[in-house]
Amino acid sequence: MTLFFAPLLAVTWIETGQCEILRLEGLAVTPHLQSREMRYRQTTDFSLGARTQLFIRNVSDSSLLLEPDVDIRLRGRRPKELLEADEWAWYDFPDAWEDQPLVLAPQTMTVWTWNGKRQEWGVGTSTDISVSLPEENKTTARFQVPIEQPQAWVSAVTFLGKEENPFPDRFIFHVVNQTEDSLKLKSCRLWLPEKNSTWRVLQPQEWKSNLEPFPKDGTIPSGDRGGAIVSTGALPLTYAALEVWLLDTGNGPVTLWAHLRIKREVFDISGGWVSSKVNGLSMLTSELYLKTLMGMHINTGHIGEVSGYTNNPELYSRYPLKRFNKLADFKRYDTDSMLKHIHAVEFLGEPQYGGGRPVHPMKVWQQLAPYQSTRLATTVTHSEERIWRFYAGLSDYPHYDAYRVCAPSPDSWRLYDRWGEDRIRWGAPLETIGDMTRSLRELNRPVSTAYWSQGAHDGWGHYGGRKRTSPTPDELRAQAYHALAARITSLYWFNLSLKSILKFPDLIEPIRMVGREIRLLEDYYLEGDAYHHECLTKDGRPDWDVSVVAGPRGAVLFALDLNYKPDTEEKVFRFEPPRSSVITFPLPAYLRNPLKVLRVNADEVTSVPFELTARGIRITAEFGDVGMFVTIHRSGVEQQLEERRRQQAAFEASFGFDPARNSTDLEQLRALLEK
Repeated sequence: MTLFFAPLLAVTWIETGQCEILRLEGLAVTPHLQSREMRYRQTTDFSLGARTQLFIRNVSDSSLLLEPDVDIRLRGRRPKELLEADEWAWYDFPDAWEDQPLVLAPQTMTVWTWNGKRQEWGVGTSTDISVSLPEENKTTARFQVPIEQPQAWVSAVTFLGKEENPFPDRFIFHVVNQTEDSLKLKSCRLWLPEKNSTWRVLQPQEWKSNLEPFPKDGTIPSGDRGGAIVSTGALPLTYAALEVWLLDTGNGPVTLWAHLRIKREVFDISGGWVSSKVNGLSMLTSELYLKTLMGMHINTGHIGEVSGYTNNPELYSRYPLKRFNKLADFKRYDTDSMLKHIHAVEFLGEPQYGGGRPVHPMKVWQQLAPYQSTRLATTVTHSEERIWRFYAGLSDYPHYDAYRVCAPSPDSWRLYDRWGEDRIRWGAPLETIGDMTRSLRELNRPVSTAYWSQGAHDGWGHYGGRKRTSPTPDELRAQAYHALAARITSLYWFNLSLKSILKFPDLIEPIRMVGREIRLLEDYYLEGDAYHHECLTKDGRPDWDVSVVAGPRGAVLFALDLNYKPDTEEKVFRFEPPRSSVITFPLPAYLRNPLKVLRVNADEVTSVPFELTARGIRITAEFGDVGMFVTIHRSGVEQQLEERRRQQAAFEASFGFDPARNSTDLEQLRALLEK
């Protein structure tokens, strides 16, 4: 029989036994993409595959045992054969779990995933799948699966909760509607495992119809976006499937699916190399250094256990940094008392480089697999946009590192013709940070992503004759904001070692200002979704980078100056003073009539005039290198944001130590290196 889940998906089931046992309930296709803006020395392969997830349910009345050697074939070949033939980058099917059989109780579900490398497994193709069930069933399940560009999908899912409680109690999801019809949100439900150790077997939970939708009537217009907030009560930290049920205008059902780990999302700001040692002692044992980090809004470190710090309860309680490391001792870290002190698991370095020999994506999957039965979220550091699509979907919270001035990079900076004949070797277009952020985000949707932003670092060499081996304050701020405007939910600075900070003390203040602004608007980032991006040009040259991050409480509008130029003498990027411009910001239908628009930065929250347009608003103002505005849709928010801004400034001052503005404090920091 043929099962129609939605106008977007038709799946065929063929049974050869007496009764139906397995059913393909849903499908999620994430097409590969690759930036056309990046430049590489070698020819880039634009044969794009797709990551495909199958949501498969046991619809029989009996439990079904699927051993690792169960005969599953796609296009006549087993998953391992497709991996060995280099057609797949990685997969998660029963045979990937050696000695771990899968037992599907009646009406439970499992999710099978593969990441096809090239066009033969990309959109516009299809595959047949056969599953030879255990001998007692005498049945072969056969599915015909279309790998198509989705016309509607879940673009972001974020689990939220109360501060200090690692267990979320609600979530928010966003839906993209690219169909020719409006879609009305009706309900949703989670599929959860009985316990973490059986996370591969998902049980249906109650349907949630008391959604808080946006738009308020739950109708998402064609070509637009919307979503809902869902209250759940305390949720387990494990893997879940999300099933979203919508209706088209003819009351036809549309069902969308997502599979991801439940983790309470928090906007963390981390520092690299914060545990660097001086005379054999970690600088995290120094209260002055800790005050410096905290004053820059750092709440996470790329650390595990640090003697004299994490085992010093008094010091750690006053200056706590979340752990961001391998965390392999599950008995210690996978505990209620430790979870609130953990950002994520990170121990693979940059597997796309692997010290010159890239680590195969399937090997990365195998190294992360032990964490899937724990409550610890994993992350992988991605490095090269050209190939990171092969690693898409491997971790719970992917991030990347890429720096645009005076740093090693896989792309060739001399090949960028951004400034015509002025080809430079010491820097790359700063806005390519946005290109890469959007790429990583879309390849890994609906999970959140993060970015290692270029900070102070004393280890990079001199590139193209540039003397300054770290970004200027303007370059640092621009790179961070090209990532923020593309909607990340954590930012990591590389790096913030004491030695690096003291080599470039002029970066302390801009890092602090970015941190203050993140803290001011972190709820908008966490609840939002990347809604819009475009590059505005003038006389054929880049002028403004315009982005919108939208969510139920409002939209954050970004206008980032692209009219900067390379200084051929100093070999740094120069930004012009603020200039008058008129910029239009598209908004989703549910936000198109704001009460106010506020200009927001570390120093001010002020109302600005605006005009309504057919699909958003238009602002005429003086725009600087980073222009940031927030749409307000209820009274009192302006005062709340200003109060929050003041609180963050007071938090910075509470440490009584300011090496950015006080030369005496800076000298005290310098003295730490001289001990």
